[in-house]
Amino acid sequence: MADLRTFDLNLLIAFDLLMKERNVSRAAEKMFISQSAMSHVLQRLRQQLEDPLLVKTPEGMTPTLRALSLVAPVAAVLKDVEGLIRAPAPFDPASCRRAFTIAATDYVEALLLPILAPRIARQAPGVDIHFKRTSSRFPLNALEQGEIDLILGFEVMLNPPKHLHCESLFDDYMVCVARIGHPQVNAALTLEDYIELPHILLSRTGASTGQVDSWLAEHGRERRVALTVSHFLSASLIVAQTDMVMAFPKRTAEQFAQNLPLQLVRLPLDLPHYDTVMVWHPLQDQDLANRWLRDEIRAACATLDH
Repeated sequence: MADLRTFDLNLLIAFDLLMKERNVSRAAEKMFISQSAMSHVLQRLRQQLEDPLLVKTPEGMTPTLRALSLVAPVAAVLKDVEGLIRAPAPFDPASCRRAFTIAATDYVEALLLPILAPRIARQAPGVDIHFKRTSSRFPLNALEQGEIDLILGFEVMLNPPKHLHCESLFDDYMVCVARIGHPQVNAALTLEDYIELPHILLSRTGASTGQVDSWLAEHGRERRVALTVSHFLSASLIVAQTDMVMAFPKRTAEQFAQNLPLQLVRLPLDLPHYDTVMVWHPLQDQDLANRWLRDEIRAACATLDH
């Protein structure tokens, strides 16, 4: 009895040709082997399947009932295998029906989504995009299990594991945002003036200090945090109506300043620039739909400076 563990699956290709040609010489030509080699293959098939398969008759080589019963199943198996190894068809956004989940901060969402969403809607009306807030802990398990397709955020805060793909998209830096007409804020804000102002702190985790506080502490200084919030939008509305100020990423600050009476002032602190990155799992690297989405995100980011 044939055993799949010892059966040479290449013999199925020869069987298919032999059944189509019903002639050893012609089948050998189609397989680019000699007639004697094909005769040897036929002998192996007979041994493996325990059946003569092709029998000489006055009309030529005639398949046995066992051989005829295998023709359709073998052809189906070969077709399935060919489909598995064939190069995937080009990705067509217009006909794609798929949902993507992107983990990102509200900063990235507010900055990127107004550019990305119209691009996706025009090119791929059947594609759904779900933005999910990133937590303080990197969502590695969700990424590995395919629950998240991409992660976007500041590299210094994400700190992605080294085995993941991580690509820089754009950078940003912090500025001081205050309402237009603020009596104590002007273009040349000194460190002393800055410290004396009431501040708003953005904290998604509930922490009472941020990177500005860390910098001030390293320099033996301290500020007063008058209000802690968890969203950029509420913070910008409050800044526009009070004398409180806030350290904002410049790109987001410019975005809010288009609709609110806000001014942007250079921070009198030497804070680093923040690199916004796109992170994905190596398992998704060759997925055509994921590659297309990454390209769309890159294109959307490229317009931020124009």
